[in-house]
Amino acid sequence: CGACGAVCPSGVLYGQIREASRAQLEQPRSDGRLPPHPWPARLLRSGVFGVLFRRMDLFRAFSRLMWLYQRSGARWLARRTGILRALRLEGTEALLPPISDRFVVPQGQAFPAQGRQRYTVALLSGCIMSTAFADVHRATIRVLQKNGCAVVLPPDQGCCGALHAHGGDLEGARELARRNIAAFEGLGVDAIIVNAAGCGSTLKEYGHLLHEDPEWAERAARFAAKVKDVSEFLASIELNTADLRPLELTVTYQEPCHLAHAQRISAQPRKLLGAIPGLKLIEMRESSLCCGSAGIYNVTQPEMATRLGNRKLDNAEATGADVIVTANPGCHMQLAGGLSQRGSRMRVRHIVELLDEAYRS
Repeated sequence: CGACGAVCPSGVLYGQIREASRAQLEQPRSDGRLPPHPWPARLLRSGVFGVLFRRMDLFRAFSRLMWLYQRSGARWLARRTGILRALRLEGTEALLPPISDRFVVPQGQAFPAQGRQRYTVALLSGCIMSTAFADVHRATIRVLQKNGCAVVLPPDQGCCGALHAHGGDLEGARELARRNIAAFEGLGVDAIIVNAAGCGSTLKEYGHLLHEDPEWAERAARFAAKVKDVSEFLASIELNTADLRPLELTVTYQEPCHLAHAQRISAQPRKLLGAIPGLKLIEMRESSLCCGSAGIYNVTQPEMATRLGNRKLDNAEATGADVIVTANPGCHMQLAGGLSQRGSRMRVRHIVELLDEAYRS
């Protein structure tokens, strides 16, 4: 979760040490000196990390199959027959978010600013955000347009490589980093906008990830310097408050670890929520405590992840809020899955969805 690094008095960059250590641990697993990962983890590493996250066309095809699984009745059948339980996939499947009907596929689209153009920005489409959370991308584009931003979606971009880096596959992460740098450099934009905390944290680390590569080190550092979380960017400019309409809603804010700890972004989301007329923010206890998602931690360590998730949801429900606001897809899935199992009416929303709703009211 990075909480120790955020408060370390010696400034130890624990995240970088952890990722390098995991990369070292993978070597003896591959040559037989250590036992291999359990089969679900091996499937994730080879099939998902090794293939799907490196090929966005395949990732979108897989996401469309998941969309069909959710809409066709296959999900109901799988749950009723006990197949998921037999395969020990019941908990993992419950985390699957509703897949968006329309994906966001970056093909060089350019969206003009509304009113006077003040900035030109590029949006990272990523992997899961462009499929399962494509509606959040569309909301992000509209909010940026409302704030005088021309938005471009450069082609040839892809997964940020966060899960590869966290899992010890640093070479896989570097490969994806080079692809994204090549896709975005030369655009002349004021900022590269990210609406997923885990992705933004990794993009800002590209300089470190490629610091030993003489061809890419400087390019990576320039790229990383332009990366901004959407809340970080909007809080740094003169926000268009004139077009925000009242949103009579009570919310509580859950801080993604990779936003609060890794990027030190905590006040900015609250500033944006405070700008929405009618919206009431009630702070939950332990708002920056990890929700248990942590990349694929809720898949590889479901018991601990569930305990963390329940602790977070207990704190959220104690506020009496209608909505949990967050800014990361992993947190969104973990919290929404837990609320569904509880039969709770509380919803989970991304912060830009609320801004978008207020602008469109």
